[in-house]
Amino acid sequence: MHWLLAFGAGGLMVLSFAPFGWFPAAVLSIAAFYLLLPAQRRGAFVTGWLYGLGLFGCGVFWIRISLNEFGNMPAVAANVLMLLLVAALALFYAVAAVLVARLRPAPATTRWWVGPLLLLPSIWVLLEWVRSWLFTGFPWLFAGNGQINPLPLLGAPLAGWAPVVGVHGLSLLVALSAGLVVVVIRRGGAVRPAAVAALLGLWLAGALLARVEWTRPADGALTAAVVQGNVEQAVKWAADGVVPTLELYLGLTRDVLEEADVVVWPETAVPTFLHQVESALVAPLAADARAAGAEVVVGVPIMETAERYYNGLVSMGSAEDRYYKRHLVPFGEFLPFERQLRPLVDWFQVPMSDFSRGEAPRPLLQVGPYPVGVSICYEDVFPEEVRQALPTAAYLINVSNDAWFGDSLAPHQHLEFARLRALETGRPLVRATNTGISALIDHRGRVTAELGLFERGALTGTIQPRAGATPFVRLGSLPALSLAVALLLAGLLLGRVPRPPG
Repeated sequence: MHWLLAFGAGGLMVLSFAPFGWFPAAVLSIAAFYLLLPAQRRGAFVTGWLYGLGLFGCGVFWIRISLNEFGNMPAVAANVLMLLLVAALALFYAVAAVLVARLRPAPATTRWWVGPLLLLPSIWVLLEWVRSWLFTGFPWLFAGNGQINPLPLLGAPLAGWAPVVGVHGLSLLVALSAGLVVVVIRRGGAVRPAAVAALLGLWLAGALLARVEWTRPADGALTAAVVQGNVEQAVKWAADGVVPTLELYLGLTRDVLEEADVVVWPETAVPTFLHQVESALVAPLAADARAAGAEVVVGVPIMETAERYYNGLVSMGSAEDRYYKRHLVPFGEFLPFERQLRPLVDWFQVPMSDFSRGEAPRPLLQVGPYPVGVSICYEDVFPEEVRQALPTAAYLINVSNDAWFGDSLAPHQHLEFARLRALETGRPLVRATNTGISALIDHRGRVTAELGLFERGALTGTIQPRAGATPFVRLGSLPALSLAVALLLAGLLLGRVPRPPG
Protein backbone atom coordinates (compact mmCIF):
# COMPACT_ATOMS: atom_id res chain seq x y z
CA MET A 1 0.00 0.00 0.00
CA HIS A 2 2.89 2.38 0.80
CA TRP A 3 4.33 1.98 -2.71
CA LEU A 4 0.92 2.54 -4.31
CA LEU A 5 0.45 5.71 -2.27
CA ALA A 6 3.86 6.98 -3.41
CA PHE A 7 2.96 6.37 -7.06
CA GLY A 8 -0.42 8.03 -6.56
CA ALA A 9 1.15 11.07 -4.90
CA GLY A 10 3.26 11.60 -8.01
CA GLY A 11 0.25 11.19 -10.25
CA LEU A 12 -1.63 13.73 -8.15
CA MET A 13 0.84 16.42 -9.22
CA VAL A 14 -0.36 16.04 -12.82
CA LEU A 15 -3.77 17.39 -11.81
CA SER A 16 -2.16 20.78 -11.18
CA PHE A 17 -1.21 21.12 -14.87
CA ALA A 18 -3.42 21.78 -17.88
CA PRO A 19 -5.95 20.66 -18.94
CA PHE A 20 -6.97 19.98 -15.31
CA GLY A 21 -5.56 23.15 -13.76
CA TRP A 22 -6.22 22.31 -10.09
CA PHE A 23 -3.20 24.14 -8.66
CA PRO A 24 -3.55 22.94 -5.00
CA ALA A 25 -2.78 19.41 -6.24
CA ALA A 26 0.91 20.35 -6.50
CA VAL A 27 1.02 21.41 -2.86
CA LEU A 28 -0.79 18.30 -1.67
CA SER A 29 1.40 16.07 -3.87
CA ILE A 30 4.67 17.37 -2.40
CA ALA A 31 3.26 17.23 1.14
CA ALA A 32 2.34 13.58 0.54
CA PHE A 33 5.85 12.95 -0.84
CA TYR A 34 7.34 14.16 2.45
CA LEU A 35 4.89 12.36 4.71
CA LEU A 36 5.49 9.06 2.91
CA LEU A 37 9.28 9.15 3.34
CA PRO A 38 10.66 6.48 5.66
CA ALA A 39 13.83 7.12 7.62
CA GLN A 40 15.83 4.31 6.00
CA ARG A 41 17.86 5.26 2.92
CA ARG A 42 16.77 2.28 0.83
CA GLY A 43 13.10 2.75 1.55
CA ALA A 44 13.38 6.46 0.80
CA PHE A 45 14.97 5.77 -2.60
CA VAL A 46 12.18 3.44 -3.68
CA THR A 47 9.49 5.81 -2.35
CA GLY A 48 10.93 8.75 -4.29
CA TRP A 49 11.42 6.70 -7.43
CA LEU A 50 7.82 5.49 -7.36
CA TYR A 51 6.69 9.07 -6.83
CA GLY A 52 8.61 10.05 -9.96
CA LEU A 53 7.11 7.12 -11.86
CA GLY A 54 3.66 8.40 -10.95
CA LEU A 55 4.47 11.96 -11.98
CA PHE A 56 6.10 11.20 -15.32
CA GLY A 57 4.15 8.05 -16.06
CA CYS A 58 0.88 9.97 -15.83
CA GLY A 59 2.28 13.28 -17.12
CA VAL A 60 4.42 12.45 -20.18
CA PHE A 61 3.10 9.10 -21.40
CA TRP A 62 2.28 10.92 -24.63
CA ILE A 63 5.93 10.57 -25.73
CA ARG A 64 5.08 7.11 -27.03
CA ILE A 65 2.71 8.71 -29.59
CA SER A 66 5.54 10.47 -31.40
CA LEU A 67 7.68 7.32 -31.32
CA ASN A 68 5.01 4.91 -32.50
CA GLU A 69 2.44 6.75 -34.58
CA PHE A 70 4.70 9.33 -36.24
CA GLY A 71 8.19 7.88 -35.83
CA ASN A 72 7.25 4.50 -37.36
CA MET A 73 8.58 2.64 -34.35
CA PRO A 74 6.82 -0.62 -33.36
CA ALA A 75 4.37 -0.14 -30.51
CA VAL A 76 6.28 -2.43 -28.17
CA ALA A 77 9.57 -0.63 -28.76
CA ALA A 78 7.90 2.79 -28.39
CA ASN A 79 6.36 1.84 -25.07
CA VAL A 80 9.62 0.36 -23.79
CA LEU A 81 11.56 3.51 -24.65
CA MET A 82 8.90 5.70 -23.08
CA LEU A 83 9.02 3.64 -19.88
CA LEU A 84 12.82 3.80 -19.81
CA LEU A 85 12.68 7.59 -20.09
CA VAL A 86 10.08 7.78 -17.31
CA ALA A 87 12.17 5.50 -15.10
CA ALA A 88 15.27 7.64 -15.70
CA LEU A 89 13.48 10.92 -14.97
CA ALA A 90 12.00 9.41 -11.80
CA LEU A 91 15.53 9.08 -10.42
CA PHE A 92 15.54 12.81 -9.67
CA TYR A 93 12.81 12.23 -7.10
CA ALA A 94 14.58 9.15 -5.75
CA VAL A 95 17.61 11.33 -5.09
CA ALA A 96 15.42 14.02 -3.52
CA ALA A 97 13.81 11.45 -1.24
CA VAL A 98 17.15 10.05 -0.05
CA LEU A 99 18.58 13.50 0.64
CA VAL A 100 15.54 14.74 2.55
CA ALA A 101 15.13 11.52 4.53
CA ARG A 102 18.78 11.33 5.57
CA LEU A 103 19.33 15.02 6.31
CA ARG A 104 16.16 15.89 8.19
CA PRO A 105 16.21 15.75 12.01
CA ALA A 106 14.22 12.98 13.65
CA PRO A 107 10.54 13.82 14.26
CA ALA A 108 11.01 13.70 18.04
CA THR A 109 13.69 16.44 18.10
CA THR A 110 12.98 20.10 18.72
CA ARG A 111 14.16 20.99 15.21
CA TRP A 112 11.87 18.60 13.37
CA TRP A 113 10.58 21.55 11.31
CA VAL A 114 13.91 21.81 9.47
CA GLY A 115 12.87 18.89 7.23
CA PRO A 116 9.59 20.23 5.81
CA LEU A 117 10.41 23.95 5.86
CA LEU A 118 14.09 24.10 4.85
CA LEU A 119 15.31 20.84 3.33
CA LEU A 120 12.22 19.84 1.35
CA PRO A 121 11.75 23.08 -0.65
CA SER A 122 15.47 23.66 -1.21
CA ILE A 123 16.30 20.14 -2.40
CA TRP A 124 13.16 20.00 -4.53
CA VAL A 125 13.96 23.20 -6.41
CA LEU A 126 17.67 22.58 -6.83
CA LEU A 127 17.00 19.17 -8.38
CA GLU A 128 14.40 20.72 -10.70
CA TRP A 129 17.08 23.21 -11.71
CA VAL A 130 19.54 20.38 -12.44
CA ARG A 131 16.85 18.68 -14.53
CA SER A 132 16.47 21.89 -16.54
CA TRP A 133 20.00 21.59 -18.03
CA LEU A 134 21.38 18.09 -17.49
CA PHE A 135 21.67 16.18 -20.81
CA THR A 136 20.33 19.32 -22.62
CA GLY A 137 17.48 19.61 -20.08
CA PHE A 138 13.89 18.47 -19.67
CA PRO A 139 12.10 21.27 -17.75
CA TRP A 140 8.67 19.69 -18.09
CA LEU A 141 6.23 19.34 -15.18
CA PHE A 142 8.00 21.58 -12.70
CA ALA A 143 5.95 22.09 -9.56
CA GLY A 144 5.56 25.79 -10.37
CA ASN A 145 4.24 25.24 -13.91
CA GLY A 146 0.64 24.63 -12.85
CA GLN A 147 0.23 27.70 -10.64
CA ILE A 148 -1.03 29.95 -13.43
CA ASN A 149 -4.55 28.49 -13.65
CA PRO A 150 -7.18 30.27 -11.51
CA LEU A 151 -9.89 28.39 -9.65
CA PRO A 152 -13.30 29.82 -8.71
CA LEU A 153 -13.11 31.86 -5.51
CA LEU A 154 -9.43 30.96 -5.00
CA GLY A 155 -7.97 32.53 -8.14
CA ALA A 156 -4.30 31.62 -8.74
CA PRO A 157 -2.63 33.15 -5.65
CA LEU A 158 0.96 32.12 -6.32
CA ALA A 159 0.89 33.22 -9.97
CA GLY A 160 1.54 36.80 -8.94
CA TRP A 161 5.04 35.76 -7.88
CA ALA A 162 5.96 34.60 -11.42
CA PRO A 163 7.16 38.00 -12.77
CA VAL A 164 9.28 38.35 -9.63
CA VAL A 165 10.90 34.93 -9.16
CA GLY A 166 10.12 32.89 -12.30
CA VAL A 167 9.13 29.24 -12.45
CA HIS A 168 11.91 28.07 -10.10
CA GLY A 169 10.70 30.57 -7.53
CA LEU A 170 7.15 29.32 -8.00
CA SER A 171 8.34 25.76 -7.40
CA LEU A 172 10.09 26.92 -4.24
CA LEU A 173 6.89 28.55 -3.00
CA VAL A 174 4.83 25.45 -3.85
CA ALA A 175 7.26 23.20 -1.98
CA LEU A 176 7.38 25.61 0.96
CA SER A 177 3.57 25.65 1.00
CA ALA A 178 3.67 21.85 1.08
CA GLY A 179 6.07 21.98 4.01
CA LEU A 180 3.68 24.26 5.89
CA VAL A 181 0.86 21.81 5.18
CA VAL A 182 3.02 19.05 6.70
CA VAL A 183 3.50 21.19 9.81
CA VAL A 184 -0.26 21.76 10.07
CA ILE A 185 -0.90 18.01 9.80
CA ARG A 186 1.81 16.86 12.19
CA ARG A 187 1.78 19.51 14.91
CA GLY A 188 -0.91 21.07 17.04
CA GLY A 189 -0.74 23.73 19.72
CA ALA A 190 0.53 27.17 18.78
CA VAL A 191 2.53 25.80 15.84
CA ARG A 192 -0.48 24.95 13.69
CA PRO A 193 -2.01 28.48 13.62
CA ALA A 194 1.42 29.95 12.88
CA ALA A 195 1.86 27.58 9.91
CA VAL A 196 -1.61 28.41 8.59
CA ALA A 197 -0.85 32.13 8.92
CA ALA A 198 2.46 31.74 7.05
CA LEU A 199 0.76 29.79 4.26
CA LEU A 200 -1.98 32.38 3.87
CA GLY A 201 0.67 35.12 3.95
CA LEU A 202 2.56 33.59 1.02
CA TRP A 203 -0.60 33.27 -1.02
CA LEU A 204 -1.92 36.72 -0.10
CA ALA A 205 1.39 38.29 -1.07
CA GLY A 206 1.10 36.59 -4.47
CA ALA A 207 -2.43 37.92 -4.90
CA LEU A 208 -1.21 41.45 -4.13
CA LEU A 209 1.77 41.13 -6.49
CA ALA A 210 -0.63 40.12 -9.28
CA ARG A 211 -2.00 43.67 -9.18
CA VAL A 212 1.37 45.20 -10.03
CA GLU A 213 1.98 46.31 -13.64
CA TRP A 214 5.67 45.50 -14.10
CA THR A 215 5.77 46.63 -17.74
CA ARG A 216 4.09 49.39 -19.73
CA PRO A 217 2.41 49.67 -23.16
CA ALA A 218 4.67 50.66 -26.04
CA ASP A 219 3.03 52.36 -29.03
CA GLY A 220 -0.39 51.25 -30.20
CA ALA A 221 -2.00 47.84 -30.18
CA LEU A 222 -1.43 45.43 -33.07
CA THR A 223 -3.79 43.05 -34.81
CA ALA A 224 -2.15 39.63 -34.81
CA ALA A 225 -3.26 36.62 -36.83
CA VAL A 226 -2.26 32.99 -36.32
CA VAL A 227 -2.69 30.51 -39.17
CA GLN A 228 -3.38 26.91 -38.13
CA GLY A 229 -3.52 24.55 -41.09
CA ASN A 230 -4.29 21.35 -39.15
CA VAL A 231 -2.32 19.29 -41.67
CA GLU A 232 -1.79 15.68 -40.58
CA GLN A 233 1.82 14.64 -40.05
CA ALA A 234 1.58 11.84 -42.58
CA VAL A 235 0.29 14.25 -45.23
CA LYS A 236 2.56 17.14 -44.34
CA TRP A 237 5.82 15.28 -44.91
CA ALA A 238 4.66 13.26 -47.92
CA ALA A 239 6.23 14.23 -51.26
CA ASP A 240 2.83 15.03 -52.76
CA GLY A 241 1.70 16.96 -49.69
CA VAL A 242 3.93 20.03 -50.08
CA VAL A 243 1.90 21.91 -52.69
CA PRO A 244 -1.53 21.33 -51.05
CA THR A 245 -0.08 22.39 -47.69
CA LEU A 246 1.35 25.62 -49.08
CA GLU A 247 -1.87 26.40 -50.95
CA LEU A 248 -3.81 25.91 -47.73
CA TYR A 249 -1.59 28.27 -45.74
CA LEU A 250 -1.56 30.87 -48.48
CA GLY A 251 -5.35 30.81 -48.69
CA LEU A 252 -5.76 31.21 -44.93
CA THR A 253 -3.20 34.03 -44.93
CA ARG A 254 -4.90 35.98 -47.72
CA ASP A 255 -8.14 35.88 -45.74
CA VAL A 256 -6.59 37.91 -42.92
CA LEU A 257 -3.72 39.79 -44.57
CA GLU A 258 -5.62 43.04 -45.10
CA GLU A 259 -6.73 43.32 -41.47
CA ALA A 260 -3.63 41.99 -39.69
CA ASP A 261 -0.46 43.80 -38.70
CA VAL A 262 1.40 40.51 -38.22
CA VAL A 263 0.56 36.98 -39.42
CA VAL A 264 2.35 33.97 -37.92
CA TRP A 265 2.66 30.49 -39.43
CA PRO A 266 3.57 27.45 -37.26
CA GLU A 267 6.85 25.59 -36.93
CA THR A 268 7.93 24.03 -40.26
CA ALA A 269 4.60 25.08 -41.78
CA VAL A 270 6.58 24.94 -45.03
CA PRO A 271 7.54 21.23 -45.22
CA THR A 272 10.51 21.75 -47.51
CA PHE A 273 13.65 23.89 -47.56
CA LEU A 274 13.40 27.64 -47.95
CA HIS A 275 15.53 27.83 -51.09
CA GLN A 276 13.21 25.37 -52.83
CA VAL A 277 10.22 27.71 -52.47
CA GLU A 278 12.01 31.07 -52.54
CA SER A 279 10.63 32.20 -55.90
CA ALA A 280 7.30 30.38 -55.85
CA LEU A 281 6.25 31.21 -52.28
CA VAL A 282 8.45 33.61 -50.36
CA ALA A 283 8.87 36.40 -52.90
CA PRO A 284 5.15 36.64 -53.78
CA LEU A 285 4.10 36.36 -50.13
CA ALA A 286 6.54 39.10 -49.12
CA ALA A 287 5.19 41.33 -51.90
CA ASP A 288 1.61 40.72 -50.78
CA ALA A 289 2.58 41.51 -47.18
CA ARG A 290 4.21 44.80 -48.16
CA ALA A 291 1.21 45.77 -50.27
CA ALA A 292 -1.12 45.10 -47.34
CA GLY A 293 1.14 46.85 -44.82
CA ALA A 294 1.52 43.61 -42.86
CA GLU A 295 4.34 41.44 -41.58
CA VAL A 296 4.44 37.65 -42.03
CA VAL A 297 6.48 35.20 -39.94
CA VAL A 298 6.90 31.73 -41.44
CA GLY A 299 8.31 28.52 -39.92
CA VAL A 300 10.52 26.80 -42.49
CA PRO A 301 13.65 24.60 -42.64
CA ILE A 302 16.63 26.57 -43.98
CA MET A 303 19.62 24.92 -45.64
CA GLU A 304 22.96 26.71 -45.71
CA THR A 305 25.04 23.77 -46.93
CA ALA A 306 24.35 20.09 -47.52
CA GLU A 307 25.73 19.41 -44.03
CA ARG A 308 24.12 22.34 -42.20
CA TYR A 309 20.41 23.06 -42.13
CA TYR A 310 18.26 24.69 -39.49
CA ASN A 311 14.80 24.75 -38.03
CA GLY A 312 14.07 28.37 -38.77
CA LEU A 313 11.77 31.36 -38.72
CA VAL A 314 11.68 33.92 -41.52
CA SER A 315 10.04 37.34 -41.28
CA MET A 316 8.98 39.22 -44.37
CA GLY A 317 7.22 42.49 -45.15
CA SER A 318 8.74 45.85 -44.29
CA ALA A 319 11.65 44.03 -42.66
CA GLU A 320 13.33 40.72 -43.45
CA ASP A 321 15.10 38.61 -40.86
CA ARG A 322 15.84 35.02 -39.87
CA TYR A 323 16.12 33.05 -36.65
CA TYR A 324 17.62 29.57 -36.33
CA LYS A 325 16.46 27.35 -33.48
CA ARG A 326 19.15 27.18 -30.80
CA HIS A 327 17.89 24.50 -28.38
CA LEU A 328 17.28 21.33 -30.35
CA VAL A 329 15.29 18.29 -29.21
CA PRO A 330 17.53 15.24 -28.67
CA PHE A 331 16.69 12.37 -31.05
CA GLY A 332 13.96 14.45 -32.73
CA GLU A 333 16.19 17.18 -34.18
CA PHE A 334 19.72 16.02 -33.50
CA LEU A 335 21.46 12.85 -32.40
CA PRO A 336 23.55 12.85 -29.20
CA PHE A 337 26.32 10.22 -29.11
CA GLU A 338 25.87 9.86 -32.85
CA ARG A 339 28.39 7.08 -33.45
CA GLN A 340 26.78 4.79 -30.88
CA LEU A 341 23.14 5.64 -31.50
CA ARG A 342 22.89 6.15 -35.25
CA PRO A 343 21.15 2.77 -35.85
CA LEU A 344 18.43 3.77 -33.36
CA VAL A 345 17.62 6.99 -35.20
CA ASP A 346 17.71 5.25 -38.56
CA TRP A 347 15.04 2.95 -37.10
CA PHE A 348 13.07 5.89 -35.66
CA GLN A 349 12.19 7.64 -38.91
CA VAL A 350 11.71 11.33 -38.11
CA PRO A 351 11.66 13.79 -41.04
CA MET A 352 14.59 16.23 -40.97
CA SER A 353 16.06 14.87 -37.73
CA ASP A 354 19.62 16.13 -38.15
CA PHE A 355 19.30 19.90 -37.72
CA SER A 356 22.22 22.14 -36.83
CA ARG A 357 22.01 24.40 -33.81
CA GLY A 358 21.51 28.13 -34.31
CA GLU A 359 24.18 30.32 -32.72
CA ALA A 360 22.49 33.69 -32.30
CA PRO A 361 23.41 35.22 -28.92
CA ARG A 362 19.79 36.26 -28.29
CA PRO A 363 16.48 34.82 -29.58
CA LEU A 364 15.36 37.95 -31.42
CA LEU A 365 13.69 38.39 -34.80
CA GLN A 366 12.96 41.75 -36.42
CA VAL A 367 9.26 41.78 -37.35
CA GLY A 368 8.44 45.09 -39.02
CA PRO A 369 9.40 47.91 -36.65
CA TYR A 370 9.56 45.63 -33.59
CA PRO A 371 12.26 43.31 -32.27
CA VAL A 372 10.39 40.19 -31.15
CA GLY A 373 11.46 37.44 -28.76
CA VAL A 374 11.00 34.15 -30.59
CA SER A 375 11.09 30.48 -29.66
CA ILE A 376 10.56 27.36 -31.73
CA CYS A 377 8.77 24.37 -30.22
CA TYR A 378 9.95 23.50 -26.74
CA GLU A 379 12.46 26.34 -26.55
CA ASP A 380 9.67 28.17 -24.73
CA VAL A 381 9.88 25.81 -21.72
CA PHE A 382 13.35 27.17 -20.92
CA PRO A 383 12.64 30.45 -19.11
CA GLU A 384 16.24 31.63 -19.02
CA GLU A 385 16.50 31.30 -22.80
CA VAL A 386 13.26 33.20 -23.44
CA ARG A 387 14.44 35.86 -20.99
CA GLN A 388 17.51 36.56 -23.15
CA ALA A 389 15.31 38.45 -25.62
CA LEU A 390 14.20 40.91 -22.94
CA PRO A 391 13.81 43.78 -22.35
CA THR A 392 14.49 44.48 -26.03
CA ALA A 393 11.56 42.43 -27.35
CA ALA A 394 8.21 44.22 -27.65
CA TYR A 395 6.31 40.93 -27.66
CA LEU A 396 6.93 37.20 -27.98
CA ILE A 397 6.25 34.65 -30.71
CA ASN A 398 6.29 30.89 -30.22
CA VAL A 399 5.77 28.45 -33.07
CA SER A 400 5.40 24.73 -32.46
CA ASN A 401 4.32 21.43 -33.94
CA ASP A 402 2.50 19.61 -31.16
CA ALA A 403 0.95 17.31 -33.75
CA TRP A 404 3.70 14.85 -32.74
CA PHE A 405 1.71 14.12 -29.57
CA GLY A 406 -1.82 13.76 -30.92
CA ASP A 407 -4.85 14.27 -28.72
CA SER A 408 -3.01 14.01 -25.41
CA LEU A 409 -2.06 16.15 -22.43
CA ALA A 410 1.00 17.53 -24.23
CA PRO A 411 -0.60 20.37 -26.26
CA HIS A 412 -2.46 21.62 -23.18
CA GLN A 413 0.65 21.46 -21.01
CA HIS A 414 2.75 23.19 -23.66
CA LEU A 415 0.29 26.07 -23.96
CA GLU A 416 0.34 26.44 -20.18
CA PHE A 417 4.13 26.71 -20.10
CA ALA A 418 4.03 29.32 -22.90
CA ARG A 419 1.53 31.33 -20.83
CA LEU A 420 3.96 31.29 -17.93
CA ARG A 421 6.71 32.75 -20.14
CA ALA A 422 4.38 35.65 -21.02
CA LEU A 423 3.64 36.26 -17.34
CA GLU A 424 7.30 36.05 -16.30
CA THR A 425 8.42 38.55 -18.93
CA GLY A 426 5.42 40.88 -18.93
CA ARG A 427 5.01 40.49 -22.70
CA PRO A 428 2.10 39.30 -24.86
CA LEU A 429 2.76 36.11 -26.80
CA VAL A 430 1.54 34.97 -30.22
CA ARG A 431 1.53 31.18 -30.43
CA ALA A 432 1.11 29.33 -33.74
CA THR A 433 0.92 25.54 -33.95
CA ASN A 434 0.23 23.12 -36.78
CA THR A 435 -2.73 21.30 -35.22
CA GLY A 436 -3.42 23.30 -32.03
CA ILE A 437 -3.54 24.75 -29.55
CA SER A 438 -2.77 28.13 -31.15
CA ALA A 439 -3.45 31.18 -29.02
CA LEU A 440 -3.03 34.86 -28.34
CA ILE A 441 -1.82 35.46 -24.78
CA ASP A 442 -1.65 38.78 -22.95
CA HIS A 443 1.19 40.01 -20.74
CA ARG A 444 -0.48 38.48 -17.67
CA GLY A 445 -0.44 35.01 -19.18
CA ARG A 446 -4.16 35.00 -19.97
CA VAL A 447 -5.43 33.45 -23.20
CA THR A 448 -7.43 36.09 -25.06
CA ALA A 449 -8.22 33.94 -28.11
CA GLU A 450 -7.43 30.38 -29.17
CA LEU A 451 -7.87 27.76 -31.87
CA GLY A 452 -8.43 24.34 -30.34
CA LEU A 453 -6.94 21.00 -31.24
CA PHE A 454 -7.46 19.82 -34.80
CA GLU A 455 -9.23 22.99 -35.93
CA ARG A 456 -8.34 24.68 -39.21
CA GLY A 457 -8.49 28.42 -39.56
CA ALA A 458 -6.95 31.83 -38.95
CA LEU A 459 -7.22 33.30 -35.47
CA THR A 460 -7.13 37.09 -35.16
CA GLY A 461 -7.02 39.34 -32.14
CA THR A 462 -5.25 42.26 -30.51
CA ILE A 463 -1.89 42.28 -28.78
CA GLN A 464 -0.26 45.22 -27.04
CA PRO A 465 3.52 45.59 -27.46
CA ARG A 466 5.17 46.47 -24.16
CA ALA A 467 8.37 47.93 -22.76
CA GLY A 468 10.14 47.67 -19.43
CA ALA A 469 11.33 44.70 -17.43
CA THR A 470 9.92 42.51 -14.71
CA PRO A 471 12.18 41.57 -11.78
CA PHE A 472 12.55 38.12 -13.34
CA VAL A 473 13.75 39.67 -16.61
CA ARG A 474 16.35 41.69 -14.71
CA LEU A 475 17.63 38.96 -12.39
CA GLY A 476 16.41 35.66 -13.81
CA SER A 477 16.28 32.61 -11.57
CA LEU A 478 19.28 33.70 -9.50
CA PRO A 479 17.29 35.02 -6.50
CA ALA A 480 15.16 31.87 -6.29
CA LEU A 481 18.11 29.51 -6.64
CA SER A 482 20.18 31.56 -4.17
CA LEU A 483 17.36 31.36 -1.65
CA ALA A 484 17.15 27.60 -2.21
CA VAL A 485 20.88 27.25 -1.53
CA ALA A 486 20.54 29.42 1.60
CA LEU A 487 17.65 27.27 2.86
CA LEU A 488 19.68 24.12 2.24
CA LEU A 489 22.70 25.45 4.12
CA ALA A 490 20.48 26.59 6.98
CA GLY A 491 18.84 23.19 7.03
CA LEU A 492 22.19 21.42 7.16
CA LEU A 493 23.40 23.60 10.04
CA LEU A 494 20.19 23.53 12.07
CA GLY A 495 19.59 19.85 11.42
CA ARG A 496 22.82 18.69 12.99
CA VAL A 497 21.27 17.10 16.04
CA PRO A 498 21.71 13.52 17.30
CA ARG A 499 19.62 10.99 15.43
CA PRO A 500 18.52 7.57 16.54
CA PRO A 501 20.13 4.70 14.60
CA GLY A 502 18.17 3.37 11.60
